[in-house]
Parts: sequence; structure tokens; C-alpha cells
Amino acid sequence: MSALFNFQSLLLVILLFICTCTYVRAVAPRLVDRNKVGFLGLLFKAARIGERLSPYVGLACIAMAVTILLK
Repeated sequence: MSALFNFQSLLLVILLFICTCTYVRAVAPRLVDRNKVGFLGLLFKAARIGERLSPYVGLACIAMAVTILLK
């Protein structure tokens, strides 16, 4: 089943995308910062969300991990 049709899987994909973009921006900031518009601008925006809301993103990752382990 595709992750688009299962809400929990969709949330997991979004969380992993935000965490990955934030990590890539921390390791190679020029790669993410030079593209602020278009499709690659989505990477910049996800990295910005991961930086500014990092406690909430971290809690969401922990909550998702617990729900997956208990499933």
C-alpha cells in the first residue's frame, strides 16, 4: 500500500523528509540554501521547519517510533 493512502505512513514520510533536509542543511548548507524557489525550495522550507520546530519534530519522531514499535 502506498504511503499516500495510509495516514500514519504519510506522517512518517513527512517527518523523515523534514529530518533529512535539516541534516543535509547542517552538513552542506550551500546545497540547500542556494535553491529557495521551485521544487528544490521545498528542501529549504523543510530544513527551516526542522530547525525552528526541532523540539516538536523530535517529539513527533519519538511518538512515531513508539507507535510503530507497539504496532
